[in-house]
Amino acid sequence: MMNFTINREIMNSELLPPFSLTIEGEHTTTIYSDMEMQLEFIKSLQDTEDVKVFDLQEGLYQRLTVEDNIAFFRKWFRSKMSLPEVLVMFELQYSAKKPLYKCSKSEVRRVYYAKYLMSGVSPMLFHEPVQGVDVNTTNSFIQLLQRLKSCHIPVLVLVSNLEHAIMLGDVAYKLHQHALSPVEMDEGEDETKEEADDLGLKRHNNLFKIPAKVDDKVILFDPLEIDYMESQDGKAMIVVNDQTYAMDTTLAEMEKQLEVYGFYRCHRSYIVNLQKVREIITWSKNTYSLRIDNKSQSTIPLSRTKIQDIQEKFSLK
Repeated sequence: MMNFTINREIMNSELLPPFSLTIEGEHTTTIYSDMEMQLEFIKSLQDTEDVKVFDLQEGLYQRLTVEDNIAFFRKWFRSKMSLPEVLVMFELQYSAKKPLYKCSKSEVRRVYYAKYLMSGVSPMLFHEPVQGVDVNTTNSFIQLLQRLKSCHIPVLVLVSNLEHAIMLGDVAYKLHQHALSPVEMDEGEDETKEEADDLGLKRHNNLFKIPAKVDDKVILFDPLEIDYMESQDGKAMIVVNDQTYAMDTTLAEMEKQLEVYGFYRCHRSYIVNLQKVREIITWSKNTYSLRIDNKSQSTIPLSRTKIQDIQEKFSLK
C-alpha cells in the first residue's frame, strides 16, 4: 500500500492549524476550504515536501492539435498507454484534430487530465480540478481518480465547493483556521429528528418563516424562496439565489419542519427544495447530484441510497 503523510508541525505557516493527515493509495482524499487556505496549504506543503501540484498552470501547446499534444506528452513521459486509449478515456476522440486554441474550456481541461495521468507522478495533488467544467469533463476526472486508485497512487484534491469534496472524495475534510475536520460521508440512517417546539422558528397558524442571521439582523425567509440547505460545522446554512445565510439550528431539526413544503433530505449534509431541482446527474462511479434551477445552476450531492426514492417522488419509475 502506498501512503503519503502530511505533517503540519513541520510546515512554516501561521495561518494553518496543526494537523497530521495520511493519504492512502486506495482512497481519494479531498479537502474543502476557502481559496486563501488552499493557497497557503499548497505553498507550505511545497516548502517542505517534493510534491507536484496539478493546478492547470503548466502550459499546453495551443497551436498543436489535441492529438498532437497528447502524443507529445505520451512520448515525453514514456507512457505505456496507447494514444487511442487516452483519447477515448477522456472523450477527446471527436476533437482530436482540433487545435487547442479552438477547443472549449472543458476540452482543454480533459487534455490536462490526460497529461497528468501519463506523467506517472506519485502522490498527486489536484487544485480545483472540476471548477467551471461540464458534466462530461467532471465524469472524465472521476474516471481518472478511479484509474489512479487502481494503481494505488495517493491522491489529494483541494476544492472550495463542499459538493465537489463529497462527490470526488472517498474521504473528505474541511480545513479552517482552527482544525482539519472530517466531513460526514455516512449515507446510512439520518440522525434523530428533534421536536419542532424547541427550534425557535417563526410560526403562527398558517404563517411559517425561517429565520437566518445577517450581521446583527435577522431575516425571515419564505420556505419556497430557499434553493437548498447545507450543513457547515454542525449548523444549517440557507442558500437563496446563490447567497448563503447562517442559522442557529441543525439540518435534522429543519428536516421535519420543511418536508410539508416539498423539501427532501437528499444527503446527510443537504436538504433540497424539490421544486428547484432541474436535473438528476449520474456520475461515473455510481454517484449522483441534483442540479438546482438557480442563477449559477448549482449542483448538490444525492446519496446513492436515496436515488430510488427521489425517482419515485418525480414519478420517474
